Amino acid sequence: MALNQTDLVYKISRMETVNIHEAKTHLSRLVDQAAHGRPFIIARAGKPLVKVVAIEAHEPAAVRRTGFLQGELQVPDDFDRMGHD
Repeated sequence: MALNQTDLVYKISRMETVNIHEAKTHLSRLVDQAAHGRPFIIARAGKPLVKVVAIEAHEPAAVRRTGFLQGELQVPDDFDRMGHD
């Protein structure tokens, strides 16, 4: 569900805003807060600069299995001699 412009402004205005000095001083706490689903905005001179949100964890790639095509392919008997005519 997409937010319209008014809803987006309201949501951002309710989000915690910290100035850049405070963000540097309390970065560990703020990052932990964002990682737990509470994003925040960093501002300079009262002007919002960036929004900090958690990155969604990606599922690890499937492990490649050796021999997963065993029995599915046939190698010709003359494979080692191919190209040596």
